Order: sequence, then C-alpha cells, then structure tokens
Amino acid sequence: MRNLCACRAVFFRLRAGAMVLHLVPRWSASLFRASPRWKKTYSQRASAQLKWLGCPRSVYSPLACRAYSKVSGSPEVMLTPERYPVQRLPFSTVSEEDLAAFECIIPGRVITDPEQLQTCNVDWLRTVRGCSKVLLRPQTSEEVSQILRHCYKRNLAVNPQGGNTGMVGGSVPVFDEVILSTALMNQVISFHDVSGILVCQAGCVLEELSRYVQERDFIMPLDLGAKGSCHIGGNVATNAGGLRFLRYGSLRGTVLGLEVVLADGTILNCLTSLRKDNTGYDLKQMFIGSEGTLGVITAVSIVCPPRPKAVNVAFLGCPGFTEVLQTFRTCKGQLGEILSAFEFMDAECMQLVGQHLHLTNPVQESPFYVLVETSGSSAGHDAEKLTNVLEQVLNSGLVIDGTMATDQRKVQMLWALRERITEALSRDGYVFKYDLSLPVERLYDLVIDLRTRLGPRAKHVVGYGHLGDGNLHLNVTAEAFSQELLGALEPYVYAWTAEQRGSVSAEHGLGFKKKNVLGYSKPPVAVKLMQQLKAMLDPKGILNPYKTLPARA
Repeated sequence: MRNLCACRAVFFRLRAGAMVLHLVPRWSASLFRASPRWKKTYSQRASAQLKWLGCPRSVYSPLACRAYSKVSGSPEVMLTPERYPVQRLPFSTVSEEDLAAFECIIPGRVITDPEQLQTCNVDWLRTVRGCSKVLLRPQTSEEVSQILRHCYKRNLAVNPQGGNTGMVGGSVPVFDEVILSTALMNQVISFHDVSGILVCQAGCVLEELSRYVQERDFIMPLDLGAKGSCHIGGNVATNAGGLRFLRYGSLRGTVLGLEVVLADGTILNCLTSLRKDNTGYDLKQMFIGSEGTLGVITAVSIVCPPRPKAVNVAFLGCPGFTEVLQTFRTCKGQLGEILSAFEFMDAECMQLVGQHLHLTNPVQESPFYVLVETSGSSAGHDAEKLTNVLEQVLNSGLVIDGTMATDQRKVQMLWALRERITEALSRDGYVFKYDLSLPVERLYDLVIDLRTRLGPRAKHVVGYGHLGDGNLHLNVTAEAFSQELLGALEPYVYAWTAEQRGSVSAEHGLGFKKKNVLGYSKPPVAVKLMQQLKAMLDPKGILNPYKTLPARA
C-alpha cells in the first residue's frame, strides 16, 4: 500500500476485505465517445484572446458539444406560451428602424437569419422556445451600453444570453425579446500570477479559462459539466455551483468584482481586484444570481486557487444510502483539507449512462455509487490518506467494491460517469428536472417517495448530485411531456422540500420555469423586497422579463 503514489498509470481495484493492485483493464473506447463536433469561432482581437474550435479536449463534458441536444428528426419544440400560461407584456416590437440603429452600433453583428436564430431561441434541453427575430453580438461593454440605451428608450425587451446551457429556461426568450449574446466578449483582460486574480470579459467559455489559468499553475474555482459551452458571465449571473463547491465555495466568495450594464445603458464599473474592500454596500452581490434581470454582466474579476499538484479519484459502490452518508462522514473527517469532491449517483443513473452513452461501469453493480476526489500538494501524502480511508470503508462494509485512479486520463474516465448523467437523461425522453437543497440525511428520501407516487407514469426517477453540498438533482423522465405527470410532480416536490426547510433551487436558479415557486424558499417580505429592487434598477422591466421573480399582484 505504501507504493500507491508511485504507481500513477494504473488502477487500484478495491473489494471488501482487500485492496489489490492490478493492471488497467481494457476500457471501452466508447467511454470517450462524444457527440458530433460543432465548430464555433469567436472573434480575435487582443493578445490574450481566446479561441474555441470544435469540441474541447475533455470530450466527456456533456455540454462540450451541443449537437446531441437536437436529435435528427426530432419534433419541433413547442412555443413556450403554448405550453405555459404566460401573457406577453406590453413591450414594443422590433422595427426596421431598430434594426438599422443596431447595425450602426455593431456593424455586421446583427443576426436576423431564422436558421441562425433557431438555436438561440431554444434551450438545450429542448423544453422551451421563444420567437425572437433578432440576435445582437456586441464585443465591448460600450456596445452593450448603447444597445440597452436604445432598447430602454424604445421599450424593447432584452434577453441576455451566454452559452445557453441553463436548466430552467432563463437563457432563451419567452416571446420575441431581443437576444443579446455575450459570445464575442471573450477576451482575457488581465491575470496576476502571484495573487491568481483573473479579470476577463463575460463571454469567455469556462473551459477555455480553465486551460488559460492551468497553464499558469492555477485553476478556476468552479467546474461544471457544461464547462465546454457555458460562459463565465452566465455562471456568475446564475451563481452556478458545480463540482468544486465543496472545496472552494460559492461564487459569492470568489468573485471580487463585476462590470455590469444597467437597463438604461449605465455602465456600473465595480471591477475591483481587491481581496478586501469594506467601503459601502457590496453591490456586486446584487447581480450574482440575478439571472440577467437587474443588469447585463460584461466583465468579471475572480480569484483562482493554485493548481493542485496531485489529484486522486475513487469510484465506489455502496450497498445503501445510509452507507453513502457514513462514507461521506468518514471521508470528511479523515481526508480533511484535501477532500475536493464527493458526488453520488443511484443505480438507475448508472444504467442510463450505460444504455444511452455506452459507458462502462468500472465496479460491480451496486444500489449507489460514490465518486471521491482529493486535491493537494503532495502525491504521496494524499494517496496514502485516501488509501487508508478506502481500506477502512471497505473493511467496515460501507463500500462493497471500488476503483481508484491517479493518472489524469483515468481520472477523467471516472468523472465521465458522473458528469454525463445529464446527457444520458436527455436521450431518455422528456426530462422533468429539479435542483434541490436538502438536509443530507433526507437527501434521497424524495426519490423513493416519488417512485411510489408516480408508478408507471414515469419512465425513470433518478437521484444524483453533490452530497457534500446537500444538493440533490432529482430527474424524472417520460416518453413525452405530460401535463398529468407535471401535475403529480408540482407543487408536491416543492411542498416536500419546504417541509424539510430546503431550497427549491440549489444552483440552477429560477429562470422561467421556477419563478413562481420562489415562495416555497423565501418569505413574502423577501420576495417583495426583491421585486422592489427590480423595479428600482429596471423600472420598465425590459431585462429578461418573465424570469426569476413571480409577477407582482
């Protein structure tokens, strides 16, 4: 066991009562299989420019390529107002004069071609669809300011859009809102290699930023399955959580400053790079998690932690959820500061990634699976600590089988099993998605409850997520959208969550789909204050209307 750290190109197979070293098995090449490539190029201007062509190198990222979200021959997505009870507010419609004004502001970057607009009007889950007739692609905050100044004057509704990887319909129009894309705002402004502070435009793709800082021995403080497509501005606007939350915490702590354009075109420059600034109200916090309803984020200052020198991942099979919880308790207590992720998934998740993505289960079939990651500065120290913990959970019966990897390629193979669950679900049919915060001891109870409640009406009811954060991703699949199934799920899921004093949105935000359930997690006084804040900053309500907040009575 003491030679564990020296054997970096092998797997360790774990079984109850023993831990044995063996050669790497022949993993199916399909584990690395990704969707067909889409090519996407962003503008090139500065020396610190970013360019993304085709799929990212980490091909297992479920949103690295977006092609799979539209299956060939699949039916057209129903217009949002046809599926949901929502009425268009009295905004103006885009005229030829408006298009001419936009063309003057951003020459050659006003898109009206219906084919190009099709993708931007539909969320990647293919559950909501708007009918916007114009897409604007600014490159600077000044251009965003001029666009919003014109829209504010003309009372034109605006839908800010980043990578369009959201789960709650917040990134696409509901009706004919002007789509304001940050895709061309993809420049790194500065990076300090002592403090690790990165300043960049909002349209930088998270995975590209990760590569940029990794080359300088740092990492981004967040990591998402959608990293190959999502934009840092959208991450901040939705206060995205992700896979590193356990170790590095929320964006509310790692974001140091923002540049935001308000509804009337005013540029609010709070793009500080200071770790400490106790002068007045911390205005950036208003915009983190506001989902584009208070202002359009155009630049971000964020602190990046040093790149770990050693990363180890173990993938374990557990006989029950009680054992999953006890394994987490053991890991948290004994791994301490090097524990960077603790993810869980149930047997149905594993079944779906095997069925739809042809990924291989590296351990024997189990009711639950756990992925444990450690990140630290000493390979030998970290591997020894993890090995000791794994021996303990195996010998105590908390784990019945497992595999451990230290080689980067094998680490990615194990992470693929967890990160591509969303992709597998999207191929299983229509997906009802719920992103909940719950007490960890009750985290899986709702999944069991719903399987009984829904019976054969649901194709699959699965649970997975960030156990270390108390975050459950509850997903229900069906052959097609069903109003009857929706009625059985809502508001039952939200009421159940509220009874546990949980949150109806842990990290996905509220967007369009969840805006009316805010009251299950926030008291009426808090909701009213949010509405007053919205009315103050955006009195005409043009920014991302129909999203995040319930309509005022």
